[in-house]
Amino acid sequence: MNPTLIIDLVYALVVIVVCIKIISDTESAAKTHAYLLMAIFVPVVGMLFYFFFGINYRKRRRYNKKLLSDEKRLQSLNDRIMQDSTRNLKMHAREVGDGAGLVQMLLNENYSPLTFGNCVKLLTNGEEKFPQVIQALKGAVHHIHLEYYIYEDDTIGNAIKDLLIRKAREGVEVRLIYDDFGSHSIRRRVVNELRQAGAEAYPFHHIRLRFFANRLNYRNHRKIIIIDGRCGFVGGINISDRYLNPSSGRDSPYWRDTHIRIDGPGMLYLQHIFLCDWIYCSGQTIHNESVYFNRTEIHIENTGVQIAACGPDSPVATIQFSFLKAIGLARHEILITTPYFIPGESIMDALRVAALGGVKVKLLVPGESDSKLVNAAACSYYADLLDTGVEIYLYNKGFIHAKTMVVDIAIAMVGTANMDNRSFELNFEVNAIVYSAAFAREVRSAFYNDLRDASQIDPADWEKRPLIRRLPERIARLLSPLL
Repeated sequence: MNPTLIIDLVYALVVIVVCIKIISDTESAAKTHAYLLMAIFVPVVGMLFYFFFGINYRKRRRYNKKLLSDEKRLQSLNDRIMQDSTRNLKMHAREVGDGAGLVQMLLNENYSPLTFGNCVKLLTNGEEKFPQVIQALKGAVHHIHLEYYIYEDDTIGNAIKDLLIRKAREGVEVRLIYDDFGSHSIRRRVVNELRQAGAEAYPFHHIRLRFFANRLNYRNHRKIIIIDGRCGFVGGINISDRYLNPSSGRDSPYWRDTHIRIDGPGMLYLQHIFLCDWIYCSGQTIHNESVYFNRTEIHIENTGVQIAACGPDSPVATIQFSFLKAIGLARHEILITTPYFIPGESIMDALRVAALGGVKVKLLVPGESDSKLVNAAACSYYADLLDTGVEIYLYNKGFIHAKTMVVDIAIAMVGTANMDNRSFELNFEVNAIVYSAAFAREVRSAFYNDLRDASQIDPADWEKRPLIRRLPERIARLLSPLL
């Protein structure tokens, strides 16, 4: 038999086997189509891409991160969360308003408690976040927990490192979880210095070969700080000098981002998330876990907070569901800021339905993204939204990295999740949902302030763009389930 024919037959058999695996293991129809196209029409490379980046860990449940192994205690805790949250929902029905369905969804899905008695502070850019973080770290007396996607070995990174070393030597428990991909610059010197001082630091996943590691698709994108179980920070700002705009030179891009500080019981679920992740990446058992949950104080500012978290270990895409539910609750206005907009069909349909129903929908995205492929894919969605009356604004002052949503000056979301498939299914993410008209008004004001540095897309002009611009965007859209 002709050797070339044998090779062709063997290759065809391999392609068939890989396609069967893709179909059986991939839950999303859009992702299945994309992987199949790559496997069939991009010889060898398409199949390698799937094995490196497309293995479905959601089915494999690799992430065993229970804080409580005792099922009875766990059930008792979940029952108490349901009871307390139901009571809070009734007592604060006015503050929660139309958000009751969103509260209940998060309770039913992952027992995320609804808490009141919180003080929530909006922090714009690193200029506002880092002074607050440093002040809070200096006051730590029992423990400091940090979990970050990007922790840089730079000026602000070393300033925080030095403070952590000082607190560790004072006897404060210091724990750091860092993503081994995003925080690769601290692997050696910074991490070693922390450990030598008595702090503990672990990568969420240890990556040996960065390019070939299939777990690059499962990044820990969270940015969490918890101090003494009394205050917490969460949002889009990593530990990096790039977020300190006043210290940047003229050639450095302006980074616009948003973070929040939570004082009160609202940060307890952030603590829960951190400790579960710590168990997973450190292999340790948390003894006497109650000491990390009994230090919160009730504050005069009676703000409602609930946390939405998800990752490949989640049975459903919790954050995507929370976006969908919140969009469906809107009666007047939806304001969305996201640096990466590859929404998928469900989010697209929800936004279009809202706009057609008379809700004012405004979307703020970067004028220039840090990824040309992602930017092209995002642009492919704009025409469908513009046709239904959605207003789209391109931020021109620099790179907008904030991830926020405001619904009807009643509900505000601030967190780490972008509005894309990677955040919904592939990364470990966390968002804070704040039920407060006053706080929602603050985030809304920040949104409209950002519009001063943005240009609105004119639907007629967008429709007239030449084919040479539209065609690459449509091609990039074919890969959007994988981006």
